[in-house]
Amino acid sequence: MPYSATHKQETRARIVQCAHQLFNRHGFGDVSIDEIMAAAGLTRGGFYNHFKAKEDLYAETLLAYASRRREDNGNAPQCGGEAARDMVRRYISSTHLGDIDAHCPLMALPSDVAHAGPVARAAYTQVLEAMVQFFEMNLEPESGLSARERALSLSATCVGAMVLARTVDDPEYSDEICKAASAFACAAIGSTDRD
Repeated sequence: MPYSATHKQETRARIVQCAHQLFNRHGFGDVSIDEIMAAAGLTRGGFYNHFKAKEDLYAETLLAYASRRREDNGNAPQCGGEAARDMVRRYISSTHLGDIDAHCPLMALPSDVAHAGPVARAAYTQVLEAMVQFFEMNLEPESGLSARERALSLSATCVGAMVLARTVDDPEYSDEICKAASAFACAAIGSTDRD
């Protein structure tokens, strides 16, 4: 008896979720298709019913993350500078840093994506653009910078801070990086007319 369309969708979603966790923990290059499928409770042969190659799965994990973040941000009750500050505080936090399985791929996988093919790079760009657009729609031009320029700078601050905090070997130093970057980014947001 063939599986239903919903079963195939659920299986694909399970593979994507397991891959996201494994990629975050070990990186793209150090995770095999066999390991991903085993984590999903499936065999390697089933992989090719859903994806042509590991890079296609990688791209889908990035896009699934971006979609979840857009939904989360769309459900945020506040807007304007307060929404932007809330995003900064949630992103540059010890909670986010400690939840390795749910790390944002922008900070968890930049080195892997830099060496990946065009499919993964395009997906990574979409995740970054989702963050930039969120900031942009909640900021006004200020200090000679457009809302987009401010959004790009805030995104770079958030991701860069978390890459550094994730990479250093001293938890106190990591915490210091997070606190300083969060304070800097929130100060850069300032008070906007939309608050």
